[in-house]
Amino acid sequence: MIRLENIRKTYESPGRISHALAGVDLHIRQGEIFGIIGRSGAGKSTLIRMLNLLERPTQGKVCVRDQDITQFTEAQLRQYRHQVGMVFQHFNLLRSRTVLDNVCFPLKLAGMARAERLRRAHEVLALVGLTEHAAKYPRQLSGGQQQRVGIARALANRPEILLCDEATSALDPETTQSILRLLLDINKRLGLTIVLITHGMDVIRTVCDRVAVIDAGMIVESGEVLDVFLHPRHPVTQSLLSESGIDAEGWRDMAQGIGGTLIRLSFRGEATVQPMLSRASRELGLDLSILQGSVSRIKDTPYGQLVIAVQGDPQGQEKLNGLFAQEGVEYEVLRP
Repeated sequence: MIRLENIRKTYESPGRISHALAGVDLHIRQGEIFGIIGRSGAGKSTLIRMLNLLERPTQGKVCVRDQDITQFTEAQLRQYRHQVGMVFQHFNLLRSRTVLDNVCFPLKLAGMARAERLRRAHEVLALVGLTEHAAKYPRQLSGGQQQRVGIARALANRPEILLCDEATSALDPETTQSILRLLLDINKRLGLTIVLITHGMDVIRTVCDRVAVIDAGMIVESGEVLDVFLHPRHPVTQSLLSESGIDAEGWRDMAQGIGGTLIRLSFRGEATVQPMLSRASRELGLDLSILQGSVSRIKDTPYGQLVIAVQGDPQGQEKLNGLFAQEGVEYEVLRP
């Protein structure tokens, strides 16, 4: 649905040229929740603003449904932006207007008749669970409620794409989870394509189907969230995962002085909750020691990863790979 081709963005100041984006290629599928993660200054905010041309690329194409929107006339761009909702980190609500008026505002700009925009505003406020707060002002709401108003406002024009620019960064952990659950529900109910940027891997794990990791204006890693979490390749990805409590290389310290073969096992789906280690130890006569492990979920899919030390009958060790392969478990020898 959305395709970025060789996107570059440079800013010039006296005696200096800075590169915010340095040749980004990206493909976002219709109906998915796509995450863009990176540290402050990596270029993620600039990148998401390319999708509605709040930032124009210095070079490259931004294609939506095979149309390069950088070539749109002003009239075409205004029409396109009605199809793109945006949710901001700091809500950006009109403080002197009620919740209902905030949601009505973009509909009024679009020229919708008053009766119709009131009907639509009440509709989206019900969708985000704020029906009883329609007459209140933003100052009377919690941070999570204000963000729900921002989401309702972004949905008012029935967009096909929803852009979330650090939409949960200003919220506490419990409120963050409620907003993420809301985004998941909206994605399922309306079939919206959602693009969100964040600096937190926990946000990616909770809601995203695919993810791109950005660093210094370049995409350094991308793919299905499950694949990126289980097999992070780039140091930036590994560091971000480690900061969220998932240290893919932490087994190295634990392995000091431990004998035997070291193996990494990666589980997906139902295999995650099966008693495979006890079965392998019993059937093959092996001693299995867990050096590192984690089990969690990515959206609705359970996953896990273990690093184990294997000692015992050499023939049993040779059969171990086959046993796990039968169950669809990935098997990687880290140290023979």
